[in-house]
Amino acid sequence: MRWTDTTEIAIALSEHHADVDPQYVRFTDLHRWVMELEGFDDDPNRSGEKILEAIQLAWIDEAG
Repeated sequence: MRWTDTTEIAIALSEHHADVDPQYVRFTDLHRWVMELEGFDDDPNRSGEKILEAIQLAWIDEAG
């Protein structure tokens, strides 16, 4: 997985953090959780606010 795989990341996050409401996740936590996902293999510095926001929105959609 790479930062641009927002839907795949959102699905993995919803499985690993099922008890979390994604709309209240801080970007610092989101970044760390994405980095910890099995199969994630991208440069930690390639993410930014727009990418994290896209992941968060995809996660919100997935959770809803």
